[in-house]
Amino acid sequence: MRRIGLTGNIGSGKSTVAQYLRQLGVRVLDADQYAREGAEVLKAQICQAFPEACREGQLDRTALARRVFADKEARRRLEALLHPYVRRRMQEESEKAEQEGCPLLVLEIPLLFETGREATLDGVLVVAAPRALRQQRAMARSGLSEAEFAARDQSQLPQEEKIRRATWVIWNDADLATLKARVAHWYREVQR
Repeated sequence: MRRIGLTGNIGSGKSTVAQYLRQLGVRVLDADQYAREGAEVLKAQICQAFPEACREGQLDRTALARRVFADKEARRRLEALLHPYVRRRMQEESEKAEQEGCPLLVLEIPLLFETGREATLDGVLVVAAPRALRQQRAMARSGLSEAEFAARDQSQLPQEEKIRRATWVIWNDADLATLKARVAHWYREVQR
């Protein structure tokens, strides 16, 4: 089974690429999905570490995001709680896919290079887009301010470095039909 990492900076369109890959029949594991799952499972520990991000025992994800993207040490503490859970879930699902004879597995991991995960993969696909376009998308999608976008973007490895380290790059700088065609072309290429 080939294991390919999928990554890109905030607003690049990696989730849209993952969606198109699923439409093509590719199995895609989403680290963000496991992080959300982990936040529920580890809610008590997260609320203990970040009481300002909890209301009546419920996690306020917006408040937590504001806190961790404004403070590197807080982000490291949250990652120390969540990343082991995410890695374990992705490993479990990878093993399951392999047992089922899955020929290609894509692991969508926003912090792939930042966490050193590329060493365990057969290649990395980076989705890239101009910064202004990424900012526009992230602000429209998530209601982020310019400062919030900048803080999240700066918490990631610069896009240029991801491109340099990538096996493949898909540029998402046009319309959705163009992106879909680029994803289909990439998929045909990796199937050869």
